Amino acid sequence: MAVTRLIDLADAAACPRVVVKIGSALLVGKDGQPRRDWLAGMAGEIAAMHARGQDVVVVSSGAIALGAARLGLDKGGRGSLPDAQAAASVGQIALAGLWSELLGAHGITAAQMLLTLEDLEDRRRYLNASSTIARLLAAGAVPVVNENDSVATEEIRFGDNDRLAARVAQAAMADAVLLLSDVDGLYDRHPSQDGAQLLPEVHGITPQVRAMATGFSSSGMGSGGMVSKLQAAEIAERAGIALAILNGTHDRPISRALDRGVGTVFLPRRRDRARKAWLGGRLRLKGTLVVDEGCVKALREGKSLLAAGITVVEGKFERGDAVAVCDASGMVVAQGLAEYSTGECQALTGRRNSEQAEILGYAPRPAVIHRDHMVLL
Repeated sequence: MAVTRLIDLADAAACPRVVVKIGSALLVGKDGQPRRDWLAGMAGEIAAMHARGQDVVVVSSGAIALGAARLGLDKGGRGSLPDAQAAASVGQIALAGLWSELLGAHGITAAQMLLTLEDLEDRRRYLNASSTIARLLAAGAVPVVNENDSVATEEIRFGDNDRLAARVAQAAMADAVLLLSDVDGLYDRHPSQDGAQLLPEVHGITPQVRAMATGFSSSGMGSGGMVSKLQAAEIAERAGIALAILNGTHDRPISRALDRGVGTVFLPRRRDRARKAWLGGRLRLKGTLVVDEGCVKALREGKSLLAAGITVVEGKFERGDAVAVCDASGMVVAQGLAEYSTGECQALTGRRNSEQAEILGYAPRPAVIHRDHMVLL
């Protein structure tokens, strides 16, 4: 079985493993204090999911907001990077304590996991995180995951927990991601506009769907918006994972949304193998290879990327780094791991294999990006 509609998210047979993402504005009040009554209800919902046989992973924001209140930092702790890091250091203890207490009241053990972008972009560290999550779930615990904002910098961070939740879902081999938001789901236009219609189901992220998105977030506390949620849906769908946007502003929001059928579920159109899904979900790319029309056609037929089809090389990367592959219009058609550095790629641009040994001074590799290390988007 698989998730084919919103109500399936409550079915342990169709959806045995779920990632639930909770944003700062839901968890922390305007006064910087935790919304304990709401959180107690949320813990009850997680316990109910457990009771019906579902594994649950929580991706919880809130550390910066909680820490800022305790340290007396303005702008919710987001006035500067040092403020955010300091606030996260203090707030993470409070956040972990909250989840431990509230889940413990239902006889459930909470486990803390702090991850950085690098933990999920590096293949070995990604597999380590995946193994830890699997073991915790097997032991009956609920992993509570957050970005490690105490050490993350602007260059090496997710920036929002929507995409973190999708990457965690991949690592957890989950069946669905529930993003609790301040809106009911995805509308065909901004929800404040007259005639805006909620979309109950979306089958794959298309340019038309992206055009419906907005960076609007009413709380001003979090860092995500509808754009980041669609990016998360794209990451999830490459691993065959459904993703739902539900309104989290109500008490016991998951039950309410599913009982009433109010929300948007993004149903995946593909299911890449584990390594391909990991490649497709990577967020930090070191460069871009622009290719000609013939090369795009060859890639879509399952071929590797050869130097002869490259027209422009951008960025600074080394062998093994992730790069984007774009067509002449700038649309990203694939991403993968480069077999050559920037300088080598520039030297080989447009050249056939027969010319490459003389240019490089050594026997060339079969491809600039081998098809086994590339995923089409």
